[in-house]
Amino acid sequence: MTDKHPNAAEAQALAEAVAECMWARDRATNALGMKIEAVRPGYARISMTVRGDMVNGHHICHGGLIFTLADSAFAYACNSYNKNTVASACNIDFLAPGREGDTLDAEAVEQSQAGRTGVYDVTVRDSAGKTIALFRGKSYRISGEVIAGLAAEKS
Repeated sequence: MTDKHPNAAEAQALAEAVAECMWARDRATNALGMKIEAVRPGYARISMTVRGDMVNGHHICHGGLIFTLADSAFAYACNSYNKNTVASACNIDFLAPGREGDTLDAEAVEQSQAGRTGVYDVTVRDSAGKTIALFRGKSYRISGEVIAGLAAEKS
């Protein structure tokens, strides 16, 4: 990347490198057995199989774990530009339960990014493709880069 506006291939390579860097440090997401299925600028799709230790007293996937899956997809999408970005607010609507053995898929899509803020919608689906949760995250860019020093190297 030699200019401030990367081409599509450079932007994709950056998103993949950032995801790889984050993944290596993301102990929570790894501990839950999540997998990155796809990443690109402003987009991420992450999956998680619901294990027996993830179900609650109703024998359905604990809502906090569905939220965590959605939040992880949100994090990978909003950090895909290599600018450290955190959540400033999130909300979720649970529409149907996740079941033990299901592989849940969270797809995060950037809706808006301006200045330091962004809005991302995440749809969580079960193995059959049924939408089980809708999540909206608002992001805030803080100082620094996910891959430290990369911007200086490209200048």
